[in-house]
Amino acid sequence: MSRQDTMWAMTAADQAAAVRSGRISAVDLVDSHLERIAEVNPRVNAVTQLMADRAREDAARMDRRRAAGEELGPLAGVPFTVKETTPVEGVPTTFGLPRFRDLVAAADAPPVARLRAAGAVPIGHSNMPTLVLAGMHTRSELFGHTVNPWDPSRTPGGSSGGDGAAVATGMAALGLGNDSGGSVRIPASFCGVTGLKPTPGRFPADHRVLGPDDPGPAAQMLVTDGPLARTVADLRLAYEALAGTDPRDPRAVPVPLDGPPLPGPVRVALVADPGGRGVHPAVREALTAAADALSDAGYDVTEVADVPRHDEALEAYGRITLTEFVPTWPAVRQLLGDGGDRYIQLALEKTPPADAAELVRLMGAWLGIRRSWAEFLDRFPLLLGPVFTEPPVEPGLESRDAAGRERVADGMRLCTVTSFAGVPAVAVPTGIRDGSPCGVQVVGRAFREDLCLAAAQAIEDRLGVLAPVDPRQAAAAQTR
Repeated sequence: MSRQDTMWAMTAADQAAAVRSGRISAVDLVDSHLERIAEVNPRVNAVTQLMADRAREDAARMDRRRAAGEELGPLAGVPFTVKETTPVEGVPTTFGLPRFRDLVAAADAPPVARLRAAGAVPIGHSNMPTLVLAGMHTRSELFGHTVNPWDPSRTPGGSSGGDGAAVATGMAALGLGNDSGGSVRIPASFCGVTGLKPTPGRFPADHRVLGPDDPGPAAQMLVTDGPLARTVADLRLAYEALAGTDPRDPRAVPVPLDGPPLPGPVRVALVADPGGRGVHPAVREALTAAADALSDAGYDVTEVADVPRHDEALEAYGRITLTEFVPTWPAVRQLLGDGGDRYIQLALEKTPPADAAELVRLMGAWLGIRRSWAEFLDRFPLLLGPVFTEPPVEPGLESRDAAGRERVADGMRLCTVTSFAGVPAVAVPTGIRDGSPCGVQVVGRAFREDLCLAAAQAIEDRLGVLAPVDPRQAAAAQTR
């Protein structure tokens, strides 16, 4: 069987179609991925808790249903990984902490349940920074470092870096991560795959993992679960499966998957250097390539100076999130292990928490920033910009010192600002530069993920798909 015909290398759409038609069995599809995990994961360390027996059982039930004439879902048999933050029934939700290694989930989180309902099969948990707080690089106290499959000297990004590396190498067709400031988009970009950060309220979630209480307002409004995939079409399938409502999440709203068509050519604002802080030439080249692809596809692309209220949004994001976090920091800090506290501690040293009056003012400014973005996107329904303003950086740069943390914070600044603005975005690769993937993000109006996905598809149609990648071949290429 050629690599092109290897089941794990097929797109999620092709995998599901083959299972639904009976051309391949769901059990064989799962086994193909398990073999790929056995081959690749020792070199990449992206999959943390393998769910082999459960995945085979789920697949066998699906095969029996198909044999009985039942209609299977749009993701029938497709294996997916789940970030260690997100509960899978009967499996520990560890957050990468030894202390939580026995924290067995009583039920699937809503996004896991929705993917299952569409026929997808969870095949393993995926690595992340300890408690999602130890930095951008994916390294946890419990499971160690995840390696960028393209270049071991670069980080795979985070905090959903395990999903990015697993999807990029063919260990899973889809990954389920989450994003409050780039945690899906950055690993997608650094690992050469696609990723969607949805509008808050598009996908139902329940982040009450460590107790009965909900998190504070910043976490409620910023954290969104989101999928990663190797193609935009697969990302679209995951989006359709994840969208909807659930009684466990009163924030989730029943918005149509697709909004009304826009008149005339869709206007796209290109912002190459958000905030005017500098952008690497490779990133600028990626943006130019993406802009040309969109122009050729009929989009009206115009370069503009900047996004709305960039610096104000960054400052407000930092003050609000850190103010919410400070009361728990002494206890949380003890869990993070040697050096794991440096990323947050460096942020606290730079950004003091707000008092009550200042916090009230900041919450008002937050709404004003969202309004400014809505007005901007009323003129330009889409924004094209960088995911990270330089190529993938070395692991742990953000926790090394204040300068390293500032460099990484600057690099991800558009991700931070767009999360704060509450708008959706799709990260899509544009090619390889010096052995590492390059990519861009397409940002859209609230609840217009369909516009973002369509534009990302136009970029992919022109510039191609990068993954799956063989880590051994990629590493060998780096030495030449």
